[in-house]
Amino acid sequence: MDKDIQQPHELRLDNRARLTVSGVREVESFDESVIVLSTVRGLMIIRGEKLRLQALSVDGGQVSVGGLIDSLSYEEEKEKRGGFLGRLLR
Repeated sequence: MDKDIQQPHELRLDNRARLTVSGVREVESFDESVIVLSTVRGLMIIRGEKLRLQALSVDGGQVSVGGLIDSLSYEEEKEKRGGFLGRLLR
């Protein structure tokens, strides 16, 4: 995790309509009202309306979200859950 903490984690929110996040490890889940990202600083929960992933760079750890963004919050990751696709394929 020490390596992850040194990786940059930045947010840019433009007019509550476009959010760009760096330092993303994986997309845990997403739908039109909630997107959950695993970042180097913990789980990030994005809430809003008509949310959509506009861009995803797995290698660069960058995600862009569009829609009406109402809130951003963080939670500590309790354990590695295998990611969204891992849970989906179980």
